[in-house]
Amino acid sequence: MRGIKRTLTIIGAALSVLMLSGTAFASEGSAINTGDTAWMLASAALVLLMTPGLAMFYGGMVRRKNVLGTIMHSFVAIAVISVQWVLFGYSLSFGPDVHGFIGDLSWLGLNGVGLEPSSYAPTIPHLAFMIYQCMFAVITPALISGAFAERMKFSAYVLFILLWSTLVYNPVAHWIWGHGGWLNGTLDFAGGIVVHLTSGISALVAALVIGARREYLKEPMPPHNLPMTVLGAGLLWFGWFGFNAGSALQAGGISTMAFVTTHTAAATATLVWVIVEWMHRGKATMFGAATGAIAGLATITPAAGFVSPMSAMAIGAIAAILCYTALNLKSKLGYDDSLDAFGVHGVGGTTGTICAGLLASLAINSGGANGLFFGNASTLIMQLKAIGAVAVYSVVITFVLLKVLDKTVGLRVQNEQEMQGLDLTQHSEEGYYLS
Repeated sequence: MRGIKRTLTIIGAALSVLMLSGTAFASEGSAINTGDTAWMLASAALVLLMTPGLAMFYGGMVRRKNVLGTIMHSFVAIAVISVQWVLFGYSLSFGPDVHGFIGDLSWLGLNGVGLEPSSYAPTIPHLAFMIYQCMFAVITPALISGAFAERMKFSAYVLFILLWSTLVYNPVAHWIWGHGGWLNGTLDFAGGIVVHLTSGISALVAALVIGARREYLKEPMPPHNLPMTVLGAGLLWFGWFGFNAGSALQAGGISTMAFVTTHTAAATATLVWVIVEWMHRGKATMFGAATGAIAGLATITPAAGFVSPMSAMAIGAIAAILCYTALNLKSKLGYDDSLDAFGVHGVGGTTGTICAGLLASLAINSGGANGLFFGNASTLIMQLKAIGAVAVYSVVITFVLLKVLDKTVGLRVQNEQEMQGLDLTQHSEEGYYLS
């Protein structure tokens, strides 16, 4: 009993310290712009919607016996990463700089993060900026789950996303977006590197470490519910306007441009993917059109607020061609990136980051830089430097994490469990009860 009382006392004291931070919430700064705040809160909601959208997109692509397990990967990420973000993830990503590598723990438990504006977004409450960035942190590890769908233990997955977010996402977000980060100056408007490159390259590592699904390339594994996947793609497209246009951090010209370039790139990528597939396979597919849209959205992300609509159209076309090629090479190379997390997000994020270094224009965004095509080669060099550094770091940390988890809790379900399906073996439920 004494041990229990002592533990409760410690927990109570810790909660009291965290709740004291509420004194910072008492007043709202005069610099707050209500229009900007409304737009950012709406954008945060749009970005949150993307993760359930991803759950539908991925869930429809797997076999029927794994639909709930796949959806659970995205849904549980909302809970796990949101709690991590509030407790310490936000402070590590955006807190006061420590040697250019990480934020310190000054904002632990959101201590000092209140209704006053911050240096990151001077016209909205600091809390609004925090919760907006939370939604980016949530969806990023969920994207990785597409690489190991239908074969990873749920317990290992939960531990993986918690550790990966802390050791990969939080530092990289600080490098690119945090004040004092050593890669400050990289053009990454809404997460081509921070979200798509980190998740995409980590997905490739995960696919290689965990190994292919049983009977991969030996028996067909088509999507069990293509309408669900298309619904998910539509939700992602809709939410992406908050993802990209919201990254302007205010309602105005830059957010408008990012909105337009986002839609233009996605529409172009969809059209080009349909044409390329039609020419290559003799038929245009709904699955291909949905994948093309996501490829265009992922690829325009780093460049959305820096390029013109015509440049966005070019980026969308390039995205469709390169991502289509990457997906078709997968089976030839023999690795099982189940739901194409690397082929879409890794390839798309890298391509978009390079395109930003080529096509960015100060005439579009005076807070950015001119790219190579506008006379500034140093911008492209900076983009390539950031891609290389983040890719190497993500590969190394992800590989080590997966190996440690494999030696401790185990990464993969047993063969019998994989054959039976993750819905029953990991969650004791089924997505469909059919007589």
